[in-house]
Amino acid sequence: MNEAEFEALVARITAELHERLAAPVRAVREEVCSDCTGTCARRCGFKMDDFLSAGASRIGGSPGLGKLTEGTAAAIDHTVLKPDATESEIDNLCDEAAEYRFASVCVNPVFVERCRRRLEGSDVKTCTVLGFPLGATLSEVKALEARRSQDAGAEELDMVIPVGLLKSGRHDLVQADIEAVVAARDAGHVVKVIIETCLLTDEEKRTACRLSVAAGADYVKTSTGFSTGGATVADVALMRGEVGPAVGVKASGGVKDLETMQRMVAAGATRIGASAGVRIVKEAAE
Repeated sequence: MNEAEFEALVARITAELHERLAAPVRAVREEVCSDCTGTCARRCGFKMDDFLSAGASRIGGSPGLGKLTEGTAAAIDHTVLKPDATESEIDNLCDEAAEYRFASVCVNPVFVERCRRRLEGSDVKTCTVLGFPLGATLSEVKALEARRSQDAGAEELDMVIPVGLLKSGRHDLVQADIEAVVAARDAGHVVKVIIETCLLTDEEKRTACRLSVAAGADYVKTSTGFSTGGATVADVALMRGEVGPAVGVKASGGVKDLETMQRMVAAGATRIGASAGVRIVKEAAE
């Protein structure tokens, strides 16, 4: 792709994002299937390709996700973050990711090195979480988690902000917290900031997005999936409107079917986190 083609692609994607922010409901109605539940990733793999064409760069899925189109698989973060995950579950996660050529596996820090070894020779990246799920650990600890996780093989870092400090108006400390992780990342690695939207007012969400951008983060993310709620279309649209087209928005938590995914993408999400992979495969096989 030459420079002119790249600039044209960026312009097209930016225009599409603005259109979706203006009319997310209309976009959803136009895309939802009329004769099925819309959750069959294998039977209707072309729908997943539509997500990618619309601007999504990742789609979340859990162990058990079946074989999809190559383009769709390359956008999936294959995820297990539950506290009782076993080594055998992590191994299975990695094996599926390597077989189907998913973009990454996302695991807790204790499993990063195991994933790196298991995925050696594949193109699958390892993503981990920092200060998860509360965000209340010290900034120095999050930075240390980032460095140690990268030493073990992590290439993407999802950090949780100190929500209580944000709600206390200590914006300087929240930005410094994000900056500590951004400063600790290795070249080419990605930092995503989880702001836990379910605990924030709209103005606090806007503030968290502004602080994330100012600190140099690559993405803002709605939720951990471990609090009182997950992603909503309204929150995704708000976040997209605040960060603009240059920073990614990830919708996670409560995205359980295709229609919900479509609504999130229409609102401006460029990555989707979900844990409904098994359900998708079972419905596809019916």
